[in-house]
Amino acid sequence: MLQYFDGYGYHGTSFEQTYRCYPASFIEKPQLESGDKIIMPPSALDRLASLHIDYPMLFELRNDAAERVSHCGVLEFIAEEGMIYMPYWMMENMLLQEGDIVRVKNATLPKGTYVKLQPHTKDFLDISNPKAILETTLRNFSCLTTGDSIMVAYNNKKYYIDIIESKPSNAITIIETDCEVDFAPPLDYKEPEKPVAPVPLNKGTAQVEEDPSASEPKFNPFTGAGRRLDGKPLKYEPASASSSGSKDKKPVVANGNAQPSAGSSSQTISRQAQGKLVFGANANRIPKETLKKEATKDTKQEKQPEKKEDPKFLPFTGKKYSLRG
Repeated sequence: MLQYFDGYGYHGTSFEQTYRCYPASFIEKPQLESGDKIIMPPSALDRLASLHIDYPMLFELRNDAAERVSHCGVLEFIAEEGMIYMPYWMMENMLLQEGDIVRVKNATLPKGTYVKLQPHTKDFLDISNPKAILETTLRNFSCLTTGDSIMVAYNNKKYYIDIIESKPSNAITIIETDCEVDFAPPLDYKEPEKPVAPVPLNKGTAQVEEDPSASEPKFNPFTGAGRRLDGKPLKYEPASASSSGSKDKKPVVANGNAQPSAGSSSQTISRQAQGKLVFGANANRIPKETLKKEATKDTKQEKQPEKKEDPKFLPFTGKKYSLRG
């Protein structure tokens, strides 16, 4: 139960009082903004002096309206009665407006061993030596509370940093202690997008499909050397095996003076037209006029070489001579 003595309230060895808070800009104390210390009225010092509390003095700040809790130290006891002055960043952190009610209670916090910080913007990492700036700034702090956002001022710019983890408890004191500090990626940090490698599925498939056809030799039918039945040499050279069947005409094998059959002519024409071998009913699709023209051409080709052949040997064709003279 809260008891009163000479107008000052105390409860055992604890101190608890409500005040109206105002930012440090109301008084000429700009150094308040670079730390976590508040200015309290002289009556608070008298009550604290009569209590057996731990030094340095640490306090718990509570905004019951917004259910926000933080911790701080004290710089001076020169404020008007019923009022306290706080850093403006701390008021923002606790969702306090000018003149709002805040509950102040003394607290004992363990010494911190680990704290993890997360800058709001990646600009803080662009400072030449952010670690040294942070160490200098934290010298003005008495304690750190998980969930708070502290402010670091450097080169006329304010950087906000979240306290996302602390050990051994959610609220620690950093006065005369070795505390390990770790950094999390800034809130606005985005991982660089990895360059998307082109997927060679279509190209690779096309190459796989094209390579076998290019490497394997094409089948060219009827590319052998022709021979005459009478043993005489041919008057033309047969087509080479490497030539394509669809582009070069194949030689016609002659059986003496006989003409090639209609079936062979149709196969030759179809190979010349389509580059394929045609069997069965497909051969009947060729018009008869085409067959006749091809048969006539082949007959002329066979007859023309015969005119140039050497005359046959005719025995007993010389002059007659009589034995009588």
